[in-house]
Amino acid sequence: MSETVEQNPEGIERIPLKEFTEKAYLDYSMYVILDRALPHLGDGLKPVQRRIVYAMSELGLSATSKHKKSARTVGDVLGKFHPHGDSACYEAMVLMAQDFSYRYPLIDGQGNWGSPDDPKSFAAMRYTEARLAAYAQVLLSELGQGTVDWAPNFDGTLNEPALLPARLPNILLNGATGIAVGMATDIPPHNLREVVSACIHLLEAPNATLDQLCEHVPGPDFPTQAEIITPRADLRKIYLSGNGSLRMRARWEREQGDVVITALPFQVSGAKILEQIAAQLQARKLPWVEDLRDESDHENPTRLVIVPRSNRVDVERMMSHLCATTDLERTYRVNLNMIGLNGRPQVKGLRELLKEWLEYRYQTVRRRLEHRQSKVLERLHLLEGLLIAFLNIDEVIRIIRSEDEPKPVLMQRFGLSERQAEYVLDTKLRQLARLEEMKIKREQQELAKEQAWLAKTLQSRQRMKTLIRKELQADAEKYGDPRRSPIVQRAEAGALDEAELNPSEPVTVILSAMGWVRAAKGHEIDPRTLNFRSGDGFLGAVRSRTSQPVVFVDSAGRSYSLPVRTLPSARGQGEPLTGRLNPPSGAGFVSILAAEAQQAFLLASDAGYGFVARFADLLTKNKAGKAALTLPRGARVLPPQAVGDAKTDRVVAISNEGRMLVFPLAELPALSKGKGNKIMGIPGKRVANREEYLVALACVPAAARLLVYSGKRFLNLKPSDLDHYQGERGRRGNKLPRGFQKVDSVMVESAE
Repeated sequence: MSETVEQNPEGIERIPLKEFTEKAYLDYSMYVILDRALPHLGDGLKPVQRRIVYAMSELGLSATSKHKKSARTVGDVLGKFHPHGDSACYEAMVLMAQDFSYRYPLIDGQGNWGSPDDPKSFAAMRYTEARLAAYAQVLLSELGQGTVDWAPNFDGTLNEPALLPARLPNILLNGATGIAVGMATDIPPHNLREVVSACIHLLEAPNATLDQLCEHVPGPDFPTQAEIITPRADLRKIYLSGNGSLRMRARWEREQGDVVITALPFQVSGAKILEQIAAQLQARKLPWVEDLRDESDHENPTRLVIVPRSNRVDVERMMSHLCATTDLERTYRVNLNMIGLNGRPQVKGLRELLKEWLEYRYQTVRRRLEHRQSKVLERLHLLEGLLIAFLNIDEVIRIIRSEDEPKPVLMQRFGLSERQAEYVLDTKLRQLARLEEMKIKREQQELAKEQAWLAKTLQSRQRMKTLIRKELQADAEKYGDPRRSPIVQRAEAGALDEAELNPSEPVTVILSAMGWVRAAKGHEIDPRTLNFRSGDGFLGAVRSRTSQPVVFVDSAGRSYSLPVRTLPSARGQGEPLTGRLNPPSGAGFVSILAAEAQQAFLLASDAGYGFVARFADLLTKNKAGKAALTLPRGARVLPPQAVGDAKTDRVVAISNEGRMLVFPLAELPALSKGKGNKIMGIPGKRVANREEYLVALACVPAAARLLVYSGKRFLNLKPSDLDHYQGERGRRGNKLPRGFQKVDSVMVESAE
């Protein structure tokens, strides 16, 4: 990108805004990627973590020292190496001290450092104390041995290590998470012994395949003891590509009929699990659970008790449902993205990662041995000069006493180098006199032997591999531990459907004239005997079950449905449907229905139009309902009538003028919504003016009777009597007998 820079007489540079913002954004992006968010493959640390560990080592906070205030460490880190926010720095420090967050904590904390239920509940840094954990020596023990490059700090007054000389692949052992600009990293922790075993195998067999390495590293190993249930084939794909996801599931056991959860997935809070289960209990979505308790304590960090309602509960199915609907089972993203030895971020597979880390370790060990070799050669050189001085101690003393510049005289007289002469002159006389020839020669022999070993090792790659292998084995023996997260094969968890979750119990649903609804247990109750609010009264009731839905029809021809189990108890006066549903303004509820999904109903308006619809067609999850019946101008909704047999049932329609028409139900269409076909021939103008309209409608089975009520009297019509009123659909029908032409209601009575 070419930069266009202009400079005016005042010395102010001017560049186009596009070029400035592009460069500023790219610079910031690279800074976030390389110096903040992504860990380095070498030591597995982000810069802030590296600086915290190094600053603590400089403060002398080793694993054997006394704990010191965290504020002191944070102050040193900010003042010397990391000029950023103190809270962010302290949070990074806390993370490295939490044994439930880090598989192998780098910091040994004292005080409140958070809990698995709330990792952010740690105390302020002025209260907590810290020192380095013993494991931190894996990163620091070789620091002063010429193993890493050093770089100036932010203000150039101090030097800090660019990397730490890790003796183990910490990038895999503790993992890392971070979000950079345009990329992220999610590296899960692993077991130290398993990773070391894979490294040793790769050392001895550089051409080892991924499958062979996966025999040593079967999968991640989290600080928690929950189960990893991802199939091994999927884990292999993750290690092949460096990308994927894995699932963890809580561990539980039966104890005297109760279910006791003893281990939760990584970074899952027990309190949150209890909240999720309690929410399902409150919503009546978990009928199998009687009680819920948290018995966690110091001895049992995780002990959540679920009490089933009875010993007949299928516990396996219940726990499968809870795993599917709560954080008892959790999915974790895996993205092995890190900064490699070439200084570039890259997603690496397991084999590539281990191979590159072994190369880093090889370079580190070589630099350490070369540094030690230079020290040994320098000491041998000094000892050689010291031995000459000891053998000629009197002459050396005379030269020192008599000469103004003894160094050149010593160099000329005994053939010493400048460094040897300076060392002799810097040695105290009493120390020189006390030296013995045998001691000097013994040290020379030991150093010569070490020098020979160093030279042989540096010249042989096989010897280097052997040395690296022995050091890896020693560290694995010292810091390793058994796997915590077992890898097991489990069936996939699945949430139960509504029918399984809700017990099917008989209930009677009552709807009042003002649209208040309630549900009473059982089918024996007489809904008309219940108390209603002042000015309200009984409108309708249906017998249903708690596992089924109930449908309400309003005066605008819209249908609404609600699960029966969610309706309020009949112990009170219920609650208004308008609190749960949104009917059109001015519309009221006129009918209530409950049936199986395939049950048919006759839907009609008093304008004389109707059709047959299934109960399932009336169901909807929309609070505003579903347009079921289209009403002509001035028409009103008639209560839907249940259909017995659509092939043999007859439709009976009665108008306000006392006319009755009977025809086969099969002549009406089956629709899911609409206006329907003409039932009785009533002119639309007369309906609009409310001069003529239907007052009663019924579906009468072939052998049933029809009772027609007019005031206190009723007309009992047998099937043969109905034949007199039989006619074509859409006709006006025949007049009922005198005294029965003002019909109040009709009722179908079965043949029995």
